[in-house]
Amino acid sequence: MPEETDTARQELADLHALAGAMAAESERFLDTATEVAAGNHPDAAISLLLLALADLSAAGARLGAVVDVVPPQRFEPDDGEEPDADPLRLGLANAFDGLDEYREVPDPLVDNVSVSGSLSADLAEVALALRRGLQHHRAGNVLEALWWWQFSYLSNWGDRAAAALRTLLSILAHVRLDIPADVAADAQFDALHADAD
Repeated sequence: MPEETDTARQELADLHALAGAMAAESERFLDTATEVAAGNHPDAAISLLLLALADLSAAGARLGAVVDVVPPQRFEPDDGEEPDADPLRLGLANAFDGLDEYREVPDPLVDNVSVSGSLSADLAEVALALRRGLQHHRAGNVLEALWWWQFSYLSNWGDRAAAALRTLLSILAHVRLDIPADVAADAQFDALHADAD
């Protein structure tokens, strides 16, 4: 019997540690997204969000890898009003003006048609789910927060984060690799002659 109690205690401690790590990662992502939406880092916006989403996706993968979290209560506690994602979404849409819309296949296992997506909408959905979990975490409902993050990761924000990450990577690749042929040829010529010297 004491062995079972120790095991249960350790499992609970592990879940609390996971929730703490997820809360910290959520805060980092939300801070970065808010900074970008405010227009504070226009030249680094893509890179900052790429890094923030990659870190957040790694945290989300841990949520997907653990067994289902079951909160002690069978109802969601009222830990505050539903967060509003519209100001963040509008700020991000402004930051990504001309780059916000993209095409994707919603479920590559069952769909074979593409649909329109929006980078700002994806990031706002991710932020909304993270904020809801943070509300529970800050109110002391740690397992409820962890359940919420895990459930919403599997049902929504994990997919939206992955779509946004793919889109940001695509934008970055185009910015860095789509250079005029004459510029590429000049750089290649200079590189070849630099080796000869």
